[in-house]
Amino acid sequence: MSTAYRHLAIADGTSPDLVQDQTLIVTDDRIEWMGHDDEAPSPPAGVRVIDAGGTALVPGLVDAHSHTTLPGGSHWIARIDDSTEELLRVAEENGQIAVQAGTRWFRDVGSPRRDGRALALTVRDSWRGRRDVPYLRAAGTWIAKAGVLPPTIPIEASDADELVAAVLQQIDEGADLVKLYLDGPDRDSSPWTADEVGRATAAAAKRAVTVTAHATTLPGAVAAVQGGVACVEHGSVLDADVAAEMAERGTYLVPTLGVMASWETFQTTTTIDRFVGVEGVAELANRKEVAFESVRIAEKAGVKIAAGTDFGGGSLRANQMAWEIECLVAAGLTPPAALASATWVGGDLLGEDHAGRVAEGGPADFFLVHGNPLEDPSALWRVWRVG
Repeated sequence: MSTAYRHLAIADGTSPDLVQDQTLIVTDDRIEWMGHDDEAPSPPAGVRVIDAGGTALVPGLVDAHSHTTLPGGSHWIARIDDSTEELLRVAEENGQIAVQAGTRWFRDVGSPRRDGRALALTVRDSWRGRRDVPYLRAAGTWIAKAGVLPPTIPIEASDADELVAAVLQQIDEGADLVKLYLDGPDRDSSPWTADEVGRATAAAAKRAVTVTAHATTLPGAVAAVQGGVACVEHGSVLDADVAAEMAERGTYLVPTLGVMASWETFQTTTTIDRFVGVEGVAELANRKEVAFESVRIAEKAGVKIAAGTDFGGGSLRANQMAWEIECLVAAGLTPPAALASATWVGGDLLGEDHAGRVAEGGPADFFLVHGNPLEDPSALWRVWRVG
């Protein structure tokens, strides 16, 4: 089956300007032809022609920090203990609402273990070949220093040998990448040293798997970067030195700023003390200021920034990538740079050539919006249809 989309503009995150008066011909979910309206071949009989005039085509978004099996919202932490049946149901809903909002890729960075395996790996396997849910790359579950997280959540390790063993266990279970948890009870130190992280990344590299690290403190980010991780998740506290090292090493940052923006909305929609209490409000304001400044420091240093919502593992929902992109712009990225972070930069982080891109011969992973997201990121909320 073929469909021709006529008279659209393209905002692909590789240029600050729209490419206007474009036609795409899609056959069997692949882009058969794309180019200027005046050069488009005459559609053969039976091809559906859609007048897409007034819309901008955007590549399918890459949510580079997601938790597929969890729902998000103000009680997101409690939901990790929901039944397996409920979490699988949530994953289906998350996948479908994400695609409808233009997100085509999930990079899942942690899910609960059920029956000896991270649940997102089961979801990933069941989603292969489906077009109504995102492509999914999954990290398995969190690996943490013993005693840092509630024991039902992570795989725990007490020393570097156990850390390496946990990494290899995750890979043996089918993880596409490995996630280390580098926050500790003491915010002035990392639970793992750079050398210990380095042993974990080296072990994973021998199996052709990358390691990423949750780090909301500066010591955790330093240990992660010096230990050779591929990406720092959150990176809520960065300074110029660690940002420069990230840029030099090619370490990615996924900031997840929308989480704090959503917490601000909870000040009026919930009665939860951590969001509405005087101390909670003040703490949030400070954390948000520091996190946004950390993104500005990273961007100035030339760090590669990929967009991720942290939905499920945080308070956002699976169809709110537009919110994260708006937050990146608020933190100082230009709208084209923010869109790039949510498309091809995220694809590069995944190591997937066609993720976050539109190209002749590639998959028809795109969506159409009203407005120009290269000038106004709020246009990404105005989805008309998905390719």
